[in-house]
Amino acid sequence: MEDTFKHRGLREQMVNLLRGKGIGDSRVLAAMSAVPRHLFMDTVLEYLAYEDRALPIACGQTISQPSMVAFQSELLDAEPEMKVLEIGTGSGYQTAVLCAMGLKVYTVERQKELYTATKKLLSRLNYNAKCFLGDGYKGLTEVDYGPYDRIIITCGAREVPRQLLRQLKTGGVMVIPVGDETQEMLRIVKMGEKENEFLQQRYGNCNFVPMLDKVNFGG
Repeated sequence: MEDTFKHRGLREQMVNLLRGKGIGDSRVLAAMSAVPRHLFMDTVLEYLAYEDRALPIACGQTISQPSMVAFQSELLDAEPEMKVLEIGTGSGYQTAVLCAMGLKVYTVERQKELYTATKKLLSRLNYNAKCFLGDGYKGLTEVDYGPYDRIIITCGAREVPRQLLRQLKTGGVMVIPVGDETQEMLRIVKMGEKENEFLQQRYGNCNFVPMLDKVNFGG
């Protein structure tokens, strides 16, 4: 699993592109520069790894385009050591970026095949995320883990999951794409403990694979 001088050069070009698209958070840019995206996809697609496009991975899922990974990461406005719950581990690329930002990452994947492979990959690359196989709509209710300072959803939800909002600390932030075929990126700030004490901010349309419930154990 090599990360060559050429790969690092391509990453710097990618980061310059992200700056040009308005990404200004220095910690996000440093993490995007550090994480070897080409190691999170099939080797036959490696030549596309640092282009700004989503690419297919196992189980009919995708690895998000770098600009979307950076955009969601920036919307989190997270400080080092904050506890972040990620819904939709997928390839593990977004997970690794969050780890590289110094965050304590708890990540949930519903596809057993992806969960097994990605957990091994993250460990091999020394990204210390806690990985779970589970239903993302339910989050992680174990008291040992939550509540969370930040929650990031990397798939398109039909609606904002109330169970996830309950796992967010007061003052915490959720970043989530909501909608059916096309989603709208929302940033939700939990202002208090009541059901209606949320500030919702809108950040335009986007396109993600759908967020599904229940664990898929495969064949």
